[in-house]
Amino acid sequence: MSQWLLQLVVLFASPSLQSILGPALFPQYPLNHDAVAPETTNLYNLHRSLVEIPSVSDSEHDVGEYLAKYLTAHNFNVEKQPVNPVNSEGRHIKQRFNLLAYPSASHSNRTRVLLTAHLDTVPPYIPYTYNSTTHQISGRGVVDAKACIAAQVTAAISLLSSGSIPPSSISLLYVVGEEVGGDGMRAFSEAPHPAYEAVIFGEPTDLKLASGHKGNQGVTVSAKGKGGHSGYPWLGRNANSMLIPALMALDNMQLPSSEKYGNSTLNIGRMVGGVASNVIPASAHADIQVRLASGEPEVAHKIIIDAIKEVDERLEVHFQSKGYGPVDIDHDVEGFETMTVNYGTDIPWLEGEHKRYLYGPGSILDAHSDHEHLSAEDLAEAVEGYKKLVLAALAR
Repeated sequence: MSQWLLQLVVLFASPSLQSILGPALFPQYPLNHDAVAPETTNLYNLHRSLVEIPSVSDSEHDVGEYLAKYLTAHNFNVEKQPVNPVNSEGRHIKQRFNLLAYPSASHSNRTRVLLTAHLDTVPPYIPYTYNSTTHQISGRGVVDAKACIAAQVTAAISLLSSGSIPPSSISLLYVVGEEVGGDGMRAFSEAPHPAYEAVIFGEPTDLKLASGHKGNQGVTVSAKGKGGHSGYPWLGRNANSMLIPALMALDNMQLPSSEKYGNSTLNIGRMVGGVASNVIPASAHADIQVRLASGEPEVAHKIIIDAIKEVDERLEVHFQSKGYGPVDIDHDVEGFETMTVNYGTDIPWLEGEHKRYLYGPGSILDAHSDHEHLSAEDLAEAVEGYKKLVLAALAR
């Protein structure tokens, strides 16, 4: 094993192992065999620490506390904005909060540029691992979106410490709840907050600038049946049997399309119905996500309701929170490839006249999966990408 490869093993090893082996035994080398900069070591350590703290939506408290302390230790003032401690199911949860951080030397949170990403991940939690052969980092959130947080924080610290930008130019915002309706960003937007010239959102874009993303609308379809003994199904009304034909109709319906974003898509993501195999289900529901390629949500609402009511007038349709149509995004910084993406972001929830950029390391095709992973090299490259975007925004 080469010396630089051994260094990577040490770099991604647990802190206790690093302390045992020590820097004297393994001088630090990065992927390109040159000396590892402290900035890169700090990046990987921050990323690992963030991933090792579970933060599935509604449980972001602990990772928020860690990041607040980290930013404070690196000369940022940190403001915590509490977000609703009651989740979508009505349960009280541990207090979570958004973090707004700005350089201590600026004495004000009113900056020209904002870097932002989300603290929460989808379930389930998957522990952090590092493969020293492929240099791939795996675990829940390593891509979406803790890689963005680590790279943004590292880029901001680097730009400030080098004197490349003044303290009054940049701030950081890390929000809760992006994966479940964007309640964190919506809370930030609805409260008094600074106006920015540019906001750089962090999501996995394969290190490309996104020129836009599809719209988004959550839907719940519910059926109310009549329970009873499964041996006498004619005496009850099976809610599952009511729901299934409607879901088949939704799968086959035609939603708007566009040249830029392609076809609108629909995902029946979760179904709940019944209590046991020998009991006629009295209730059932399905949670559905629609990705809109064209038009406003109201257009899709009518298509969805018509398709469901044609199957069964008794079914109930509930549109989750406020949806939105396709979102066009600024992509006018030279040196980046561009792409469109099919997922939703917090971009539409932050109101203002600012320029909007979407960028980050890793692939969305790996996010939300049981094989979520990111290369160490791409994580480091993202730091340079965020620096470039910040400097370009400030140069305008």
